[in-house]
Amino acid sequence: MLYGLFADLFAVVAPVFLLALLGYGWTRRGLPFDVPGVTALVTTVGVPALIVDVLLKAELTADALAVMAGASLAVHAAFLVIGWGIVRLMNKRVSTYLPSLVFANNGNMGLPLCLFAFGEQGLALAIAYFVVGAVLMFTVGVGLAAGEVNLRMLLRTPLLWAVAAALALMAFDIALPRWVANTVHLAGAFTIPLMLITLGVSLARLKVSSLKTSLTFSVLRLAMGFSVGWGVGLAMGLEDIALGVVVIEASLPVAVFNYLWAVRYENHPEEVAGMVLLSTTLAFFALPFMLSSVL
Repeated sequence: MLYGLFADLFAVVAPVFLLALLGYGWTRRGLPFDVPGVTALVTTVGVPALIVDVLLKAELTADALAVMAGASLAVHAAFLVIGWGIVRLMNKRVSTYLPSLVFANNGNMGLPLCLFAFGEQGLALAIAYFVVGAVLMFTVGVGLAAGEVNLRMLLRTPLLWAVAAALALMAFDIALPRWVANTVHLAGAFTIPLMLITLGVSLARLKVSSLKTSLTFSVLRLAMGFSVGWGVGLAMGLEDIALGVVVIEASLPVAVFNYLWAVRYENHPEEVAGMVLLSTTLAFFALPFMLSSVL
């Protein structure tokens, strides 16, 4: 039984780790990789296509997706409250540290993990969780980093329109023409591998500063995420795959986007880079234990 559990855990973690390691090694060897270009391709084409493809194929009700979206909202609200308390207690700058405690890597790492752990149904639920987190990141996250909320940025986010399109097609039971469905499927298929490779490339380019503080906040991010994920999941009565998705998504390391916001708004980006890198490294060691609690 122990061997079977280990094999299941390895099957989930190995693809995520190896593709991220590929990106990391690629960059360390000095080979070219256009992170801004690939990120733009993934966020404007790949992720919207993946959302439409998965949601239209998933055997899930609108109620199930709405529950998952509600769970994501509850988790992020808890992160905001707890994170605010932690940052104030440690007398740190809110615009630098709070976003990193609130917004986890639900896209690059969360979607692949939920796919490998729970299949297409898990991926569909993870997308519902991820979309809410992304909307909050492009509003609350930017607001925390910049000091103001930019709704125009949200309206220009393609994933939001992809969700609206997918929900409309589901509501009216409209099937895409076969050539459109095949195109959307192919466009979505490259998304997860590129996300993981780009994660590795980004980690290889980050420079750690203030090691002790970054390590402390990295541990807090993972511990808080795991605890809040379980707490919200149990409080909402979630079971099986839904509970597993919430726990996984909540327990992930600091999102790379937090570093981008820190660079853009000059919020000590080196310290945020340290949290991204260290929390991701710690997460790879913690993943087997986390997954064993939900598989």
